[in-house]
This record gives sequence, structure tokens and C-alpha cells, in this order.
Amino acid sequence: MEGSIRKFCAYGMEYKDHVGYTHDWVTLLPAVQLAYNTSQHSTTGKSPSLDEKGWNPLLPMDHLKKTLLTMHPTAKDFHDMWKKHPVFPVSLVKPYFQTREDMFPSRKKTYTPQDIVEVEDSPGPVKNIIKAMKIRLNGKDQRQYLVRFKNQTADKDKWLAEDAIPDVNLHLRRLRAARRAEQSHQ
Repeated sequence: MEGSIRKFCAYGMEYKDHVGYTHDWVTLLPAVQLAYNTSQHSTTGKSPSLDEKGWNPLLPMDHLKKTLLTMHPTAKDFHDMWKKHPVFPVSLVKPYFQTREDMFPSRKKTYTPQDIVEVEDSPGPVKNIIKAMKIRLNGKDQRQYLVRFKNQTADKDKWLAEDAIPDVNLHLRRLRAARRAEQSHQ
């Protein structure tokens, strides 16, 4: 058993270079066990699974077509494809530096779309601000507030920017006072 594990570990170093999973013993040990149990033992002349169970487990090789005269056309290139894997040389990796806009003035700028909410479109005067949230739009932090309108239900609440809320300072003072009152009661 020890010899089989040593051989598998030696193979594992080559396996690691290609795939990189030698540290994952949970998935590798069943392969070692199958390799050991199906190989012929030097003293008994039989495999351990044949001695223990009376039969050898079927391997994928056993399921191949015995009557197949020639190799399938896709199997001819399989060996070459198996050896190739995407490797990128680390020596070519360079650190990322954000480009300055003044160096590339003709480069198109990308903007994230934002919801445009007009005050005239609002369902009425603002009753109070329920929540505050900071979001990032066009590379800048912006606060938005969940606003409840007078004589409206909660499904009509909207997230509005600070400049889209009339009397925003009054409503923000009320929101902060309500938060302080909540914290003092707890």
C-alpha cells in the first residue's frame, strides 16, 4: 500500500503541475484506493479486490467497444488536447493603474443610468423620510432617501435624491430625531 501511495504522490506532483489539485485528498484518495485494489499483488498474484470480494470492479476501459477497429476521429486529437491547458505566464502580468482622463480626452466615458424622478411626478407633498441609503452614481457617493407621501400607502414610497425633496432639512431633522428616540428606548 505504501508503495502505491508513493507512486501516486510522485504522479501527483506531475498532476499538480497540470491541474493543481494535489492538496484535495478527499477527492484523490478514492483514485489511490481504486489503483491499489485493482493492481496485481506481488505475493498473491491477484488483486486485493479479487481476494476480498471475488471480483474486480469494472473500469472505464472495460466499457470500450471491443469490436472497434479504428480509433474514433475525435479521439486522435484527444491526447494533444489533454496536454494543453490555458496557462498565462506570470512574468507578463503587470499592476493595474487607473488611466487619467486628461491623457485620453477622446475616450468615451461610460455613465451608469439612474432613475430620474421629477418632483412634479411625485404623488403629493412629502409626509416624512423613512430610510436613508448611500449609493454610488458616476463615481460619486450620493445619498438617497425613501420618502413617504401624505395620504398615500407604503407601496407609493419612492427613493429620491436629496435635491429632489422639498424642505429636505426639516424632514432629515425629523428622521434623525426619530432614530435617536428609537435608540434611547432600547
